[in-house]
Amino acid sequence: MQEQPYGEVFLIDKPKEWTSFDVVKKVRNALKIKKVGHAGTLDPLATGLLIVCAGKMTKQIETFMGQEKEYTGTFVLGATTESFDLEKPIVPVSDPSHLTLGDIKSAVDELTGDILQVPPMHSAIKVDGKRVYESARKGIEVKMEARPVQVREFEITRFVGAEIDFRISCSKGTYIRSLARDLGEKLQVGAYMSALCRTRIGDFHLSDAKDLNSLVEEIKARPKTEA
Repeated sequence: MQEQPYGEVFLIDKPKEWTSFDVVKKVRNALKIKKVGHAGTLDPLATGLLIVCAGKMTKQIETFMGQEKEYTGTFVLGATTESFDLEKPIVPVSDPSHLTLGDIKSAVDELTGDILQVPPMHSAIKVDGKRVYESARKGIEVKMEARPVQVREFEITRFVGAEIDFRISCSKGTYIRSLARDLGEKLQVGAYMSALCRTRIGDFHLSDAKDLNSLVEEIKARPKTEA
């Protein structure tokens, strides 16, 4: 009887300051196979759920990538950065102390539903065959077109001083950093994202994800016939 080709899906809690490719490389080395990929990039400064597919399950990557995502995190009002997160230096914009929770919610309502969103310059999107973050790092400005995305839920879970904690459910291709930028512009005080965690992809939840190092140790401890 012919052996079934190997295939597996891993739910991993991506560590902060790791790239998504760093995680894939670590899993690939542990499995000792080439066919390993992730289903949706997380920025290095973000944490949370990363789906990694191996073997024949890499055929499912596009399906996983197309599913709704959920994030939690923090926006900071009154300042911005070139990347709209903490990758670049913070630049003060305007004092946000006059803003009320009602002001925040009104702006959030305008950013909920089917919206047009301009991706950040510091992103992996390709324009004319080049990733825009490569141009951004060289100081070259690339014209980014607005794209339709859906923000199904945009909930404010805490508002203290200049900090806003949020929970967002959104479609593929939505940039939470861009929502920070747009919220800051609507409130006329600037904003950037100081923390981000992906908590869900479709029906897959962060609570079911494994620590990367623990997973790698588990893989290495398997009998060689499994992978």
